[in-house]
Amino acid sequence: MSTQRKKKTDSTAEKDNASPVNYAQADINRNLSKDDKIKLYTDMVRVRRFEERTLRAYQQGKIGGFLHLYIGQEAVALGTCSLVGKHDHVITAYRDHGHALALGMTMNECMAELYGKATGCSKGKGGSMHFFAPDKNFWGGHGIVGGQTPLGLGLAYGVKFQELKGSCLCFMGDGAINQGAVHESFNMASLWQLPVIYIIENNGYSMGTSLERSSAHPGKLAERAEGYGMDWDYIEGNDIYQVRAKTHIAMERARNESKPTLLEIATYRYRGHSVADANAEKYRTKEEIEDYKKNKDPISRFQKQLMEEGVLDDSRTKEIEKLAKAEADESDRFANESPFPPMSSIIEDVYWSEDNGRQNDQQGRIFFEVPNS
Repeated sequence: MSTQRKKKTDSTAEKDNASPVNYAQADINRNLSKDDKIKLYTDMVRVRRFEERTLRAYQQGKIGGFLHLYIGQEAVALGTCSLVGKHDHVITAYRDHGHALALGMTMNECMAELYGKATGCSKGKGGSMHFFAPDKNFWGGHGIVGGQTPLGLGLAYGVKFQELKGSCLCFMGDGAINQGAVHESFNMASLWQLPVIYIIENNGYSMGTSLERSSAHPGKLAERAEGYGMDWDYIEGNDIYQVRAKTHIAMERARNESKPTLLEIATYRYRGHSVADANAEKYRTKEEIEDYKKNKDPISRFQKQLMEEGVLDDSRTKEIEKLAKAEADESDRFANESPFPPMSSIIEDVYWSEDNGRQNDQQGRIFFEVPNS
């Protein structure tokens, strides 16, 4: 029987205030310096101001296609990605802006990608759902629901095959948990004992369908890990200290024991599934949204904690807000002034063999002819 059943009991006790845990005192958090904490808070604010600026640009008609905003979920990306080391990898679904910025990608390259500009992180060809930064071990940004889970499995396999002390953080939404590829990946991760941490960012709604209407689950979604003999845990995603403390345990299990974990992080998105979601306030009430903003907002909560710790004050908070907004505005200017990709680049970065002069000489190969531009 999985030892995680006890974890479920502990989580329930915490929610009932029977035995609350002070996650700020967990080793991984107690060792944070004042500057470390201010950086975590600053990056959470930066993610939100970036997302708000992208929304304005979308409404102005400067961004086409989809735009999946991360507003409300900042503590998840910042808490988990702040733990990433040299041999750790990250892969996620289409709501990827928060993870990208958390891993050190610049607002400029991210905003330019949204604008479809050549200076974007994917040369303007990926858009909102396809941010990548191989130099930071960030492997996307994937639009197919659950499609990133076997890729995350492969990244973890690579870490183990090379005998490195690392892991892969593979994020998904609560809607992806019912996809076949997800369960195939869970099975293989456990069967081969791979250092992957699957993270369900449970914001309560898969597109416009509530969790209760989309998933059969008697308790926590993460309990499904027991069917694969995999460790699991449940995390309150508006508490960045808790996110870091519990994710750290899973990452150490992956690094030192090469064992997988399934984490469910409860969170909430303020906006719709995408900006094009016209029914965002119809399948859930305005009262529900406002209650979360007022009582559970991850940035407000962390700000209050840091003020109580004497790390932040009103003056520093205002300065952080001002700088984050200015950075977001500058990224919009950068994107506006950047060039679009030339027509000649339309078939670049599609097939590796084409880009590297190694055409497939087997039957069925494809040749492209680029018209004069």
